[in-house]
Amino acid sequence: MAKESVDVLIEGGKATAAPPLGPALGPLGVNIGQVVVDINKKTESFKGMQVPVKVTVDSDTKTYDITVGTPPASALIKKEAGIAKGASNPLLEKVADLSIEQIIKISKMKEDNLLGANLKQKVKEIVGTCQAMGVLVEGMQAHDAIDAVNAGKFDEEIRTEKTEMTDEEKKQLEEERKKLQEELKVKRDEYLAKANQILASLEGKTGSEKRKKLEEAEIPSPIINELVPAEKEAPAAGGK
Repeated sequence: MAKESVDVLIEGGKATAAPPLGPALGPLGVNIGQVVVDINKKTESFKGMQVPVKVTVDSDTKTYDITVGTPPASALIKKEAGIAKGASNPLLEKVADLSIEQIIKISKMKEDNLLGANLKQKVKEIVGTCQAMGVLVEGMQAHDAIDAVNAGKFDEEIRTEKTEMTDEEKKQLEEERKKLQEELKVKRDEYLAKANQILASLEGKTGSEKRKKLEEAEIPSPIINELVPAEKEAPAAGGK
C-alpha cells in the first residue's frame, strides 16, 4: 500500500484548487474539489492565519487523510485578543483580556501540542503563555487566573468545554479591551515624558550612555529604540 503526501501552507478556511495545492494533488488522482472542501472545514477556525496542512493519499484506493497543524499558541492568543503583538514589558503592561471560553477554545485547538494530561492542565498552559504576553484572563493577572483554575472556579466551563460567549459577555470583553488600550496609551505617554526628561539631562552624552540610563529607568525597549536608535557597530579594522 503506497502512500504519497502533499505539504502546503494555506490560509485557514480559504484553500483553493489553485497552486500550490491543486497542481500538487492532480497527479495523485484524488477529487481535488472534495479535498479543498474538507481542508476548509478543518481549518475554518484558523481564518486569517497561515496553517500547515498535510494531505496523505493512498495510491491504490485514492483515499486520503488530512492532517492540520496549528499556529503557535501566541498567534492564537493574539487572534482571539484582537492585538498585533504582546506587551513589550508584560510585567508592567497589559494589552488584552481573554475570557475563560477563549482560553478553552485555544487549548482545544492546540491540544495535540500541549503537555497537559487533561483539558484543565492544558488550559493552565495557555494561561501561562498569556502571562508572557501581558494578557489578562477574566480580568486577572495570569498567575491569579491559574490559581482560580486550580481552585475550581472554571471547572464547569472546562468540563463542558465551553468555547462560546453570550452577547453580554462579548460586550463586556470589548469594553475591557477598549479600557486596556486607553490605559496602555496613558502608560506610553508617561514613559515618553519620563524618557524625554532623562534625555534632556543627558545632553552631549553618547547614544549608548543615553540608552543605558533609559534602561536603568525601566523605560520599555520599543520606546528606547524609538527615541535613541541603537548605534551600528563600526566594522573591525581591515574588514570590508
